[in-house]
Amino acid sequence: MRTIFYISDGTALTAEAFGKAMLSMFPLKVIHKTLAFVDTIEKAELAVNKINQAYQESGERPIIFHTFVSIDIKRVITSSKGSCYDFLDYFVAPLSKELNMAAQPKTHRTHGIQENNDVRENYDFRIDAVNYTLANDDGSNVSDYDEADIILLGVSRTGKTPTSLYLALHYGIKAANYPLTEDDNMENLQLPKVLKPFRHKIYGLTLDPQRLHEIRSKRREGSRYASMQQCRYELQEVEKMYRREAIPFLDSTRFSVEEIAAKILAETNLERHRF
Repeated sequence: MRTIFYISDGTALTAEAFGKAMLSMFPLKVIHKTLAFVDTIEKAELAVNKINQAYQESGERPIIFHTFVSIDIKRVITSSKGSCYDFLDYFVAPLSKELNMAAQPKTHRTHGIQENNDVRENYDFRIDAVNYTLANDDGSNVSDYDEADIILLGVSRTGKTPTSLYLALHYGIKAANYPLTEDDNMENLQLPKVLKPFRHKIYGLTLDPQRLHEIRSKRREGSRYASMQQCRYELQEVEKMYRREAIPFLDSTRFSVEEIAAKILAETNLERHRF
């Protein structure tokens, strides 16, 4: 099993995104290790020790995806026993030529709160979206739906909360979510009255019954709530309601949270806020 390191003098989010995108094309079992804020020679040397130790333990060269502003720190990392990849090496030079402008690398620029007022405003916008989403999670507050960009709907444990938070954190979207339960009368399921004025904002989530049974069993094993019969019944009824009300919905069984969010954005044309 290969060990994969994502290393940066910043958050390492860029290295992770690039590395995981590349690895997704290979049917490979790996161990992921992220080393963020490696911004001194001393920290880089400690990182090299970890890389070399992983090599000694497995006998296989660790794969390293990295992004560094400092040439000296980068040189330390690339002296390790790992196989190093930095996509900036391949794209900065030709992009600089196209823009007729020299690159001006700066640590933490990609994800930091800079002096630029637009960036600060975008950061504040994202925090507002996250706060809104937390306050409107799981139907806990239904009085602010007029502020929502989207309202995710579904039975319990279909991924509404993580998807809502991802939309808020990464795209600045105010995402509320509302759970459909037996209190909503599953036998004759109707769109809850509180949601009817905001029907144009609703997007449904559903799941394969077997997968829902597995998820619920981890929470309340052996309960009626987690039974296969109950899971199948709830999903059948909610999907009937989605179709009857012409509510767009997604079977999220085979998708990650990132993919669910991307599909929702593509189908709803919600405005994405870039950070």
